[in-house]
Amino acid sequence: MKVTNLNEVTKVKVDMQGAKNVEKQVPISGSDGSPLFAFRVFTVEPDGHTPYHQHPFEHINYVIEGNGTLVTESGEELPIKTGDFALVLPDEVHQFKNTLSDKPLIIICAVPKEYE
Repeated sequence: MKVTNLNEVTKVKVDMQGAKNVEKQVPISGSDGSPLFAFRVFTVEPDGHTPYHQHPFEHINYVIEGNGTLVTESGEELPIKTGDFALVLPDEVHQFKNTLSDKPLIIICAVPKEYE
C-alpha cells in the first residue's frame, strides 16, 4: 500500500510540443506497484493548454479545481469545471485549455500504467 499527499509530489513542467504553462505531478504509477493505472495531476495555468494530441488508449479525467475547456477533434470546446469527469476514448484528438479562468485548472488524469 501507498499513501501520498499531492502537496508532497514534485511538479514537473510539461515539455511536450504544443504544451503551454502546464505542470504535471505523478502521485501513483507503475513504479509504486500499481498493476493497471497511473494517476497524474495536471495544473494548467491561465491561458495555458495541453498539447492537441491523441494516443491509443483511453484516459479518465476529473477536474479538481478551476474552469476550462476540453477541445474535441472537430474543434468543439466543451466546458469543464470543478467536479466534472471527462472520458477521452482511444485515438480521440483532444486538448485541455484554461481560457475561462484567471485561476489554475487542475485535473486528475488516469491512464494505463505503461503510458506513464
